[in-house]
Amino acid sequence: MNRQRLKGHLPLLLLTLLESTPAHGYAVLEALRRRSGGRFDLPEGTVYPALHRLEASGLLHSRWEVIAGRRRRVYATSRKGQDALTREREAWADFSGAVAAVLGGTP
Repeated sequence: MNRQRLKGHLPLLLLTLLESTPAHGYAVLEALRRRSGGRFDLPEGTVYPALHRLEASGLLHSRWEVIAGRRRRVYATSRKGQDALTREREAWADFSGAVAAVLGGTP
């Protein structure tokens, strides 16, 4: 998968993954890989900075937890993040529908 094509959609994907279940960064990487059927196999250097940007913008919040004897930062969507996710899903549905119409030749 072309990473540039994914770049603008990464925040939407990360917020979606964290919407119902808080997770630490590596778990987010694994969920992204698993749920995309291996198509989104991104390096930590792409995902962790995106998580930090989402947190800095108030869309995620985090806390430290000890998991399997290791201290890890666990991320979850904030109320602001949930609201943004709703808007982004609507925008994505509109955009993807328009692209599908053009590709499929539908007026």
